Amino acid sequence: MVHGEDSIANDDFARPGFGANREVKKAVEAYWAGKISADELTKAAAEVKKASWTSLKERGVGLIPSGDFSLYDHVLDHSAAFNVIPKRYLGHNLSALDVYFAMGRGRQADGVDVPASEMKKWFDSNYHFVVPEFSDETDFKLNFNKALEEFNEAKALGIATRPVVLGPISFLTLGKAAKDAKPGFQPISLLPKVLPVYKQLLADLKAAGAEWVQVDEPVLVLDSAAYLERQYATAYAELAPVSPKILLATYYGRLDSNLSFVAKLPVAGLHIDLDRGLKQLDEVIAAVKPTPIVLSLGIVSGRNIWKADLQAGLVLGQKAVSVLGLDRVIIATSSSLLHTPVTIAAENKLTPAQKDWFSFALEKATEVSVLAAVLSGSQDSAVASAVEANKASITKRREFERTSDDAVRKRVASITPDMLERKSPFAVRKEVQAKYLNLPKFPTTTIGSFPQTKEIRTARAKLNKKEISEVEYEDFIKKEVEHVVRFQERIGLDLLVHGEPERNDMVQYFGEQLEGFVFTQNGWVQSYGSRYVRPPIIVSDVSRPGPMTVKWSSYAQSLTSKPMKGMLTGPVTILNWSFPRADVSRELQCMQLALALRDEVVDLEKAGIKAVQVDEPALREGLPLRKVDWEPYLKWALPSFKLATAGVSDSLQTHSHFCYSDFDDIFPSIQALDADVISIEASKSDMKLLKTFKQYGYSNQIGPGVYDIHSPRVPGEQEIKDRVADMLAILPDDLLFINPDCGLKTRGWKETETSLVNLVNAARWARQTYA
Repeated sequence: MVHGEDSIANDDFARPGFGANREVKKAVEAYWAGKISADELTKAAAEVKKASWTSLKERGVGLIPSGDFSLYDHVLDHSAAFNVIPKRYLGHNLSALDVYFAMGRGRQADGVDVPASEMKKWFDSNYHFVVPEFSDETDFKLNFNKALEEFNEAKALGIATRPVVLGPISFLTLGKAAKDAKPGFQPISLLPKVLPVYKQLLADLKAAGAEWVQVDEPVLVLDSAAYLERQYATAYAELAPVSPKILLATYYGRLDSNLSFVAKLPVAGLHIDLDRGLKQLDEVIAAVKPTPIVLSLGIVSGRNIWKADLQAGLVLGQKAVSVLGLDRVIIATSSSLLHTPVTIAAENKLTPAQKDWFSFALEKATEVSVLAAVLSGSQDSAVASAVEANKASITKRREFERTSDDAVRKRVASITPDMLERKSPFAVRKEVQAKYLNLPKFPTTTIGSFPQTKEIRTARAKLNKKEISEVEYEDFIKKEVEHVVRFQERIGLDLLVHGEPERNDMVQYFGEQLEGFVFTQNGWVQSYGSRYVRPPIIVSDVSRPGPMTVKWSSYAQSLTSKPMKGMLTGPVTILNWSFPRADVSRELQCMQLALALRDEVVDLEKAGIKAVQVDEPALREGLPLRKVDWEPYLKWALPSFKLATAGVSDSLQTHSHFCYSDFDDIFPSIQALDADVISIEASKSDMKLLKTFKQYGYSNQIGPGVYDIHSPRVPGEQEIKDRVADMLAILPDDLLFINPDCGLKTRGWKETETSLVNLVNAARWARQTYA
């Protein structure tokens, strides 16, 4: 929709820019494999951007974003553009593009051997960003102006856009001190050095004709931003005079007390998230009323896939318009659409009733346009029809939501405190398990999955297309499992896994075997780099019709005398990595999942499995952004894990896995889970987690990852030995497991074999050295 003096503006925060059929992923991976050139990759990217901008324009979006497209990660893009490139990636005669990818995923080829940069979860989502590294030596300069390039690219297509830039305060505070930084160095101290580069970038946009620029400052929804008032005032006082009109964008939460200084900043517009921060609306309207600031309302959720209730959205919009007027209100999505699939249009396996419940990125753009049109007083019959159709859809969904599974609800209501506790404390269980499992000192294991080869994916696709029978598929999977088991025996791993060749995804696989889920064919969202997932959708009460993993874990155990570890995804992670229901609490959904998993753990023990790993990589990710909200979350998140794992005997060893988050602030909560063994990402974050162990101690067994599996780079044996030695300088030697950072699903067999052989050899060295 085109907005003018008498109409309300509408806005879409765009991205996913990976293409409806993951064209960017395919092109990037083809480039890595040497199958296409850099020019061909650029051409493929241009086609995806063109399709995205055109689709938004066709759906009536008035303020179309540009500059948010990425080949790998938008924060990495910003680091590369601002010359925040660690020295280890320079001096290798690599192109700028290959330096960029080396920072994201590491590089080990043609005499170059550099690890990937650290990744971290993007706020409370399952998206991973590449963490910038800063020091006093950081030499900021504008290597290229990505926002300007894409603005001009869209302009050449006849599409006016609003460029998007990561703001200076968020850029610095989301980064970390580099290894060579001086003690006590804080990245925010570099603000005076980085602002001239921002001024150049923004001035160039203004000269090119950009009317607005969206400057993202998501850290404003964090408690820590309260200490940055002076820095915000300084930064935007410098930027505003040289910039196009600045729309300061916040999302994923509420401003709270930070609003007091944000409303005083010299910006033209402020975006707020009304999906995650609905209660802030009245306070924000009151704060901006005496200012000239335009208010952008994030009414349509950028985090879920449910069709927006337009009637409820209109109430919010009318509240703002009644106070500020049409010319000072923008209707938008709550955040970028990074976390949603591209379009529902290609889904043909959902029932018509199910399909009517959902709204993906392009459909959300239409919802934004319709809301803006109604608030502007549109008399267009198509707009009126869209509102009526939405009202009917919401009514039908509410009718479905009122149904429930009485047996499931009664079982949740019957949970008692004793169901959350193991029969004996860890010290007792440890002795029992030592005899039962008979593992050596510094036992070695993996996190669960082994490479998902092209052959495995092809076999699964053939089964889905009914080109092979269930029997043929199972025979194939048996051979894959046996291959994984024999490999682990041959190299000398101690606690084995079956490799998970039958699993498509660590959440989807379980959702497909539980009641209460539905699935998409093309509902892909980006997790990191070229890694995409299809989150299941929880639509009703969850229960387990029968065993989900017992068959393959039991088969694997029958092949070996070594102990086999059963592999499950935990209740909090299944919840957080699915699109949850919006009509009932997350607590209720999580407890239903926990009961289903409890039954599975019990059945695995009955089948002779001696260890079971219940992964909770999303436990920290699900933690609310504001500390005041932590306790209510932890009150159900921790018990749900314990409920899932506590129904077994002392002899069964429970494991859990965590990755890519800052755990130091909730480490006592991880201890309270009472898992016998936890494995946790450590190598990619410079082993900084060891400082947390030193601060808090850890009484149960633990396996800090000794190498990064998100990179194709193979760690040397000495490298792993050094990491083990660092761990043993802090951890008691009777508690240490030795394992990779994460599962091996995305890796190739060649690198997996070499890496694990080096890991096993390092463990043998440790047994001799620390005997």
